[in-house]
Amino acid sequence: MSVTMWFESYWPGLKAEVGGKAASLGEMTGAGLPVPPGYAVTTAGYRAAHDAADLDATLARLLYGLDVSDTAQVSRVCAEIRDEIKSMPLPDDVEAQIRADYEQLCRKCEVADLPVAVRSSATSEDSPDASFAGEHDTYLWVRGADAVVDAVRRCWASLFTDRATCYRVEMGYEHRSVEMAVVIQKMVRPIAAGVAFTLNPANGDRSQVAIDAAWGFGEGVVSGEVTPDNFLVDKVMLVVSRREISHKAHEYRLTDHDTVEKVETDADRADQPCMTDAQLKAVAVLAKTAEKHYGCPQDIEWAVDADLPEGDNVILLQARPETVWSKKPRKTVAGSADKNPMASIVSTLMNPLYTKKD
Repeated sequence: MSVTMWFESYWPGLKAEVGGKAASLGEMTGAGLPVPPGYAVTTAGYRAAHDAADLDATLARLLYGLDVSDTAQVSRVCAEIRDEIKSMPLPDDVEAQIRADYEQLCRKCEVADLPVAVRSSATSEDSPDASFAGEHDTYLWVRGADAVVDAVRRCWASLFTDRATCYRVEMGYEHRSVEMAVVIQKMVRPIAAGVAFTLNPANGDRSQVAIDAAWGFGEGVVSGEVTPDNFLVDKVMLVVSRREISHKAHEYRLTDHDTVEKVETDADRADQPCMTDAQLKAVAVLAKTAEKHYGCPQDIEWAVDADLPEGDNVILLQARPETVWSKKPRKTVAGSADKNPMASIVSTLMNPLYTKKD
C-alpha cells in the first residue's frame, strides 16, 4: 500500500486505507466534480511511523495500571501519549513522500508554500473509535512542508483523546486496532459560500434547487450565525425563480494571521446579493451533478473560490444525502401518468432520479 494517494486515484473501496473523508473526496473527484485538489497520507504511512517508533511499547508503558475513573491521571497520561506521537521521527520514506506530494501540490496550484487544510480521516465507521471521530484534529491554513509534516503527526496524535483512550481501555480494544489517515487539501479563499439542496427543504419539491449563500466562508451559514441570501433555482431551466436578499451584517473572513474570524460586513455590501445569476446557475448544476452521481437528493457545501478564474470558480466542498424529505414517500395521483402522456416526460425532466422500468 502506498504511503500517499492523490484524490484522482481513489476508489470507494479504499475507505479502510484512506478513511471516509478522503474516500469521499476521491469519489467526488473521480465523478468529475470540482473539488479542491489534494492527497491523503494513508494508514500505511501511519502504521510505518507507529512501528518505527515502537509506539506499542510506549502505549503499554504509559497505560499500564491506568484508572479510567481518575480523570486527572487519564488527562496526564493521554497528554503524554499525544506528545510522544507529535515528537516521534517519521521513517525517511514516509516523510519524503509527504513532502514531495506537498511540493507537487504547490506546483499544480502554482503557489509556493500553498496554504492547505490538514484533516484527520477516520478509517471506518465500524472502528472502536467511530463515536469519537469528531474529536480528531483538523488544521487549517498550514503553509510549508515542515508545517504539513508536523500537522500530520498532530492528527495522528488525536487518536488518543481522553475519551477515546478510556473507551478502548474499558472495552478491551487493542490500540493497534485504530488507525488514522490524513487529508492534505488546498485551502479555499471564498468570495461567497454556502449550502444547497437538490430539493426545496420547505416542501420537498424536487424540481427546485434551494441555495443559501453569504459573503466569505460558509461556516456562518452552516452554523446559523449569519443570515444568508436565499435563492430557488428551477432544476430544468436553471433560472432563478425566487430570491430573498438579506441584510448580511457579518461574514467570516481570513485575517492577516491566517485565521478565519467573524467580522462586520462592509456597509456597501451588506444589502447586496452575494451571488450573480451565473454563479447560482453553476451551483445548481453542481448540485444536480452530485445528485445524479450519488442517486439521491443531496445537501452540498460549496464556495466561489477567489483564486480561480470566473466561470470555473464554483467548487464543491462536501456532499451528503438529504435526510428529511428524501426519506418521505412521494405523493402521486393514481393514473395521472396514463391519462396525460406528458406527465411521464415532465417527471423525467424534473426528477433526475427517474429511471424507466420495463
